Amino acid sequence: MVRILMPLFFLGLGPVFADGSPCPADVIDTSEGPLRITMIGHASLMFEFDGRVIHVDPFTRVSDYDALPRADLILITHEHGDHCDPLAVEKISKAETEIILSRAAFDRLGSGVILENGDTATASGIRIEAVPAYNIRHKRDGGEPYHPGGRGNGYVLTFGDRRIYIAGDTENIPEMKTLEKIDVAFLPMNVPYTMTPEMVADAAAAFRPKILYPYHEGDTDPDRLIRLLENEPDIEIRTRNPRENNP
Repeated sequence: MVRILMPLFFLGLGPVFADGSPCPADVIDTSEGPLRITMIGHASLMFEFDGRVIHVDPFTRVSDYDALPRADLILITHEHGDHCDPLAVEKISKAETEIILSRAAFDRLGSGVILENGDTATASGIRIEAVPAYNIRHKRDGGEPYHPGGRGNGYVLTFGDRRIYIAGDTENIPEMKTLEKIDVAFLPMNVPYTMTPEMVADAAAAFRPKILYPYHEGDTDPDRLIRLLENEPDIEIRTRNPRENNP
């Protein structure tokens, strides 16, 4: 039977949603100390590790970024405004903040270090692998994929002995299914822009993360994913369903 975990605790004085309610946060043990994961909402995440703060796709419509910890590292998956928000980046940046992003996101933001699919880098002491993120099936009315191949990034981050996969906006692409030794995966489930629950289940069954967070959910029902993976006891699904504020 698939395991389902609801929030471990809430940080009453920590990050909050746009309406002022607290964001759920989890702690995962690593060989170099605890990793705290906060799902801020939409595709926005925050990691706290060994005194460092890492923000992913910060977006001002889902939280008060003036109140959040300043970033040592900011990761941006692609250039769309709900992932690459210059105002959010400004609010959480300090003089020494490092920014890793795709080329198209760099063109929008105007600063940072560009990683292409397949590139690796180390920033703020964190090893970062940029991996493909794109659509195959879901397309705009004119036939162009919502996220063309080669334009956006997913990221695999290494915290001690833990590998964390942040998929970005993507479908269950072939490259995703070749990932190895993923401890925690964030997979988007926002039809029609990313994956259906069936696509998420297909991907998870292929690369088998130990912990799976569906995120960037929109109006998609996570219970469908739970049912689809009920015969995968080694994949722990953690449903957080942070309050979406989709553009």
